[in-house]
Amino acid sequence: MTQVTERGTSLPAAPRAGARRRSPAAAACVAGGAVAAGLGLGFLAVLVIVLWISSPYPDSGPGGALHLAAGLWLLAHGTELVRYETLSGVPAPVGLTPLLLVALPVLLMRRAARLGSAEEEDEEVLPAGAVFSAVLCGYLAVGALATVYAAGGPMPADPISAAWHVPLVAVLAALGGVWGARGRPLGPLPSWLPGGVRRAVVRPRYALALRAGAGGALVLLGGGALLVGASLAWHGAEVQTSFLSLTGVWSGRFAVLLLALALLPNATVWGAAYALGPGFALGADATATPLGFAGQPGLPRFPLLAALPAEGPGTPLTWAVAVVPVVAGLAVGWFAVRRAREVSYGETALTAALGAVVCGLVMTGLAAASAGPLGSRRLSDFGPVWWATGAAACAWTLLLAVPVAVAVHAWRNRPARGLAALDALSALDVDEVVDDRWHDSGVREVRWAAMRRAAGTLIPEIGGEVVPVPVPVPVPPAVAAAVAAPVARAPRAVTVVSGRGLDLTPILIAAKPVGLPADPVPPAAPLAPPVVGARVLARRKPPV
Repeated sequence: MTQVTERGTSLPAAPRAGARRRSPAAAACVAGGAVAAGLGLGFLAVLVIVLWISSPYPDSGPGGALHLAAGLWLLAHGTELVRYETLSGVPAPVGLTPLLLVALPVLLMRRAARLGSAEEEDEEVLPAGAVFSAVLCGYLAVGALATVYAAGGPMPADPISAAWHVPLVAVLAALGGVWGARGRPLGPLPSWLPGGVRRAVVRPRYALALRAGAGGALVLLGGGALLVGASLAWHGAEVQTSFLSLTGVWSGRFAVLLLALALLPNATVWGAAYALGPGFALGADATATPLGFAGQPGLPRFPLLAALPAEGPGTPLTWAVAVVPVVAGLAVGWFAVRRAREVSYGETALTAALGAVVCGLVMTGLAAASAGPLGSRRLSDFGPVWWATGAAACAWTLLLAVPVAVAVHAWRNRPARGLAALDALSALDVDEVVDDRWHDSGVREVRWAAMRRAAGTLIPEIGGEVVPVPVPVPVPPAVAAAVAAPVARAPRAVTVVSGRGLDLTPILIAAKPVGLPADPVPPAAPLAPPVVGARVLARRKPPV
């Protein structure tokens, strides 16, 4: 006992106490992931139950509505559902995921990861890897139960599709939540990566490329949203007719309105793909592009589909959508030039090219997420082709971003105004230049006029040029002694602020000619012309 108290040896129970403190935090993270999945399921369940209660002709009981809610929750993760009740008897896949519905599980999972990583006073903070694993385990456990439960409903989920779509969304959302809770650190890359990759990624070029590519993608999406809004306004009558003809009860119309709102982000991506050129598919045999709407689409009645362009060849109005990728290319080139005075032209061009690649990758992912089947045969392909959309986005932005970036680089590195004149002035003799400026006739007349105004009656207005005649002026002995005696003064800090045209060359003041009557000298009249510039004296502090 004495050895323990004197040497400060730690007791063996201390590590076990630390482990006990960590277990409630890990359990709380697991519960947080499960709660995030449960909140998403509960929100969709409440929405489906409300629509089922308000429907005058429900097709199934409350059990079927809850099974449908579980299927919709899995669809929000990109999982493909299977619809068995079809007219042909062939199971029809439903894989077109409303992108606005994806925001629900992503936000909830990200919030759970952030809460698990939050620092509290009385609790020990888990490592980032432990928080990520715990939250993910809780979420995936609920996801597996939802997949099993949805299998007994009218639209069960494809097990293979659910096995990789749900974990993918959960992993990305949890990584974003943990990274944001830790302050978005950008530490060293893993050691298992090649050395060339680790050295290349840390360069500022890639941060600019990511920023430029994201800016170009945002411009494309904004242009797609503008095209969708303009098309809905242009085909307003058709859209209204389609909306009213689907159902006659307010609950059904409310459900159609909610579905249209959830599909608006998909329509935005489709509009961007249409502006880029590849367009989007409307079934297995129809494609809509700016050059024309070919084929015979098998379209269901839906308000957003009623705003499609007319069938047939393209018109100048549809060709004008090429403005959207042009503006996106200009934006990528502009955002790629942030360090024009620090890098070379080749570095700027390479940054713009990488930004175009990033823009193409972003549009590839969005096009793949916004497309999917709505059935079999003619309805098996809906939305843009992901590889064609990404290639078109990369080509448009690469073609325009590189020359724009080089031009902006050259414009920002242009020489300043007057630099050539200063170089020519420095090549001459400074004394000769100053002497020429002093003896210039125009400058001399201006100086004489300034001296006359300042001297008052000391220089009379007579014809001809005034010839200065030096006249000795008697000085009293007391004044001479005061001037000659040095005055001891404390040194004061003086700051001289330089100004343009500062010229402190001494000027000879004309004396009073002999024979002229003596005039009183104004006490406040200056005897030298004004000087362009400023001298600021430091203010002395008053004695305490």
